[in-house]
Amino acid sequence: MKISTKGRYGLTIMIELAKKHGDGPISLKAIAQANDLSEHYLEQLIAPLRNAGLVKSIRGAYGGYVLADEPAKITSGDIIRVLEGPITPVEGIEDEEPAKRELWLRIRDAVKDVLENTTLEDLANHTDDGESDAYMFYI
Repeated sequence: MKISTKGRYGLTIMIELAKKHGDGPISLKAIAQANDLSEHYLEQLIAPLRNAGLVKSIRGAYGGYVLADEPAKITSGDIIRVLEGPITPVEGIEDEEPAKRELWLRIRDAVKDVLENTTLEDLANHTDDGESDAYMFYI
């Protein structure tokens, strides 16, 4: 499964709303400017998030968007499923031979586990402390 810009930018919107949770509505224009993204594209992404009940729109001169729930109660999986559809690494898993099917199911379950156990609160509070689980290679 490859996450498209829909999923990536939708997650960006939601992280920005989580960072400002409790401070009132945030405009898409402000989110677009802060992240150097197209406001028009973000407008297309916010509708399915609103329809899924993840965000609320506030009308008026000081309107914008707010999270519909606490950041700790919204997972990255909630957002990705709304914008990308079901989480599956390949189509037609049921038609695969048993060994490959088992691999695809394990990959799917691992991705789902990460998405379901990563909340907006986790993402909004993340800081880069310079430590990474990535390997360092020297040549």
